[in-house]
Formats: sequence, structure tokens, C-alpha cells
Amino acid sequence: MQTLLENIAHRPYPLPNTRWIMTQTWNDLLFSHWPIKPAQLRPLIPPELELDTYEGDCWIGVVPFTMAHIRLRTLPEVPGLSATVELNVRTYVRAQGIPGVYFFSLDASSPIAVASARTFFHLPYFNAQMRVAHEQNMTIYSSHRTHRGAPTADYQARYRPLPQEAHARPGSVEEWFTERYCLYALDKRRHLYRGDIHHMRWPLWQAELESGVNTMAQAHGIILPDTQPLLHYSHQLKVLIWPLQRVK
Repeated sequence: MQTLLENIAHRPYPLPNTRWIMTQTWNDLLFSHWPIKPAQLRPLIPPELELDTYEGDCWIGVVPFTMAHIRLRTLPEVPGLSATVELNVRTYVRAQGIPGVYFFSLDASSPIAVASARTFFHLPYFNAQMRVAHEQNMTIYSSHRTHRGAPTADYQARYRPLPQEAHARPGSVEEWFTERYCLYALDKRRHLYRGDIHHMRWPLWQAELESGVNTMAQAHGIILPDTQPLLHYSHQLKVLIWPLQRVK
């Protein structure tokens, strides 16, 4: 863990001056991104946040992956609670000049993870029935939202990395997507919070996707363009998470 904390030269701003509270490892992650015009997205984003754009477009990401080695800083991993499947729908924003991620939804297979994240991180987590399997280097992924009172959302896909690395060169869209070290969330009283994270640079590969059902964005009033998404795959990334801080 100390080695990770010492590798900070790639960060756009310093680490928080408080202690991290949780660690996770993200596996078999697929970034699928579609461009969307700011005028379409603006009504769906809290006015406290500024839209972030790349070459004039906002971007919507649909991101399936699995989590492992989840634990609090002072505790060991708890069997049955240290792993979950997750699928998020996200876009990119700024507050006080700091770029971050805004989530429309985060579906997860662990009811405890869903309840905890909704309570302590003010994030729109939803319960879902989720399955992940592997055939050679192919990830087979499915999700069906089961959260009471939430809009229906389904996802089925097969994806895999391709041999070509996707270098996140300075100024590239890959860097713009991935080199973000915080999330933004609003509580029920519309107080804005920032949650800082830390990790090494994303190890990215070009990816191939065989998409089945995908109503994840549609469930939140977002119509994705009828174009092929930009695809990037990452095998594994270790992450440190800090508590939320109020943005005043």
C-alpha cells in the first residue's frame, strides 16, 4: 500500500491530507463511451456541477467490471463481503476546477454494498442480479436491475481485450476518460460532496465488444447515439478511497 501512496507524480493534484478509509481491486473492466451533446446532458446534471467536455462533446460511459479485496483500512477482508459485481453509468464533470466523475447509476450484486454506498457515499446504487463468466480471454457479463422502485435496466455483453495497448498519451481522449481521481455526489439536501480516490495510471488495451441488451443509459433518460462506442479494457487496478468531503 505504501508503494501505491508514493507513486503520485501522475496525479493532477495532491493526495488528500487525511487517511484513506477503504481499498478495492477492480478487475476485467470495460470502458464503453459514447459522445453526447452538452445541451442534451445539461438538464440531467445537477446545476452545482460544470459539464466537462472533450473537443466539444460530453461523454457517457457504461462500465462493467468486478470488485475484489474490498476492505476497510483497519479491518481484514470479510468472506462474502469482499467481492461484488458492478456496472455503472457515468459522465464527466468539474467542480472548483477539479475534474471528476458523476454517476447516474451504479448497479451491484451485493445488497450490503448497495445499502452502504447509498448511506455513506450518497451514490445512486441499485440492487441487481448479475452474472460474470469467462471463456479464455472473453468476459461474459449480464445484469438485470431488481431494485424496488427503480427504473428497469438490463445489460448483456461479451467483451475481451485486443493485443494493442491503448496508451493514454497526454491530451488523448483515453487520458481524459481515465485520469480522474474523484467522484461527485449530492446528498438528499443537495449538499455537494467530493470523494477522492487514488490509483496508478490505468493499464489500457483496445477492446472488442459483442453487445446484446443495453438499456442502462436509457433507464435514466439518456439516448445514446447509434454509433459504435470507444472501447478500452483494463485487467486489474488497485484503488484507495477517501471519505467524502463537503464542497462549499
